[in-house]
Amino acid sequence: MMKKINWFQLLVFVLITELAGVLSSSASGNAGQIYTTLTKPPLSPPGWLFGVIWPVLYLLMGIAAYIIYQSRQIPDREKAINLYWIQLFVNFLWPIVFFRFEWYWLSVFVILLLIVLVLITTIWFYRINKAAGLLMVPYLLWIIFAAYLNIGVAILN
Repeated sequence: MMKKINWFQLLVFVLITELAGVLSSSASGNAGQIYTTLTKPPLSPPGWLFGVIWPVLYLLMGIAAYIIYQSRQIPDREKAINLYWIQLFVNFLWPIVFFRFEWYWLSVFVILLLIVLVLITTIWFYRINKAAGLLMVPYLLWIIFAAYLNIGVAILN
């Protein structure tokens, strides 16, 4: 049976997640300009695509976190939500390390840590609520692709 949606709480989860992306983007400097100057590996998307994909991913992530937050009777719910906030913080740091400081090899380690955290978060979310776990899958796949791009940039630059 579906619980009644608390639209305010859902909005809070989505807005906090989206805000993390906006603040990270602001703190990372002129990422678009830097991206155009980089030597990139094959399959690198155009810069404008990131501005389309990330808000959608943050929306899905926020919805997934809200679903888990609403699973109040589940023992691991609090751990899963805490892990969500930790991975979101690491997600916040990555563009700053990559674009602001241009520390490409350090950003490889940051994004590999992020992959591990997102994978664990996705598994925990899936165990608590299958829909929440599945909502995290596009994000996980994009982060894996971003790691490929990050490693390629580190090698080529």
